Amino acid sequence: MKIRRLGIPDLAEIIPARHGDHRGFFSEVWNAAALAAEGIDVGFVQDNHSYSAEAGVLRGLHYQEPPFAQAKLVRVTRGAIFDVAVDIRHGSPTFGGWVGLTISAADWNQIYVPEGFAHGFVTLEPDCEVLYKVSAPYSREHDRSIRFEDPAIGIEWPFAGTTPIVSDKDRTAPLLADVGPAFRYEPRG
Repeated sequence: MKIRRLGIPDLAEIIPARHGDHRGFFSEVWNAAALAAEGIDVGFVQDNHSYSAEAGVLRGLHYQEPPFAQAKLVRVTRGAIFDVAVDIRHGSPTFGGWVGLTISAADWNQIYVPEGFAHGFVTLEPDCEVLYKVSAPYSREHDRSIRFEDPAIGIEWPFAGTTPIVSDKDRTAPLLADVGPAFRYEPRG
């Protein structure tokens, strides 16, 4: 398993090894001890699975406020997505900054998104299936969104001249400047 820290060091790309032969392959996609040795020590409690029929489906930017804040480990089992994490930890030197990463079934990579980040993705191919582990169960009362096209964040989504397919909830989400400080940055000691 390879782990590569991204532009905001709390985010990581994880590339599990695949062992294949004439039958197919086997891959260990999550190993608590191996990730903990790399500083990613998270107790996941729920697995989520989304399917998007068309390319250009955008989901996000989503997060949950404490005490139901979620860390996520996101992977794609069919297709490809452009995945985005936005730092929403007030006081962070990268507050409002974002990292984007293409995740695909072909590349067999994943992204780790800790608590304190809003998360979203857009499908790059039709028939995409995305699976992700979360560290807290869904809570409607703590579920929040930030507008995917917030100009203060300036995400460079790969829409290629097309209009994204977005839910009403995501289209009308507030800007980052209009959401409360749910998370505070705590430097590592």
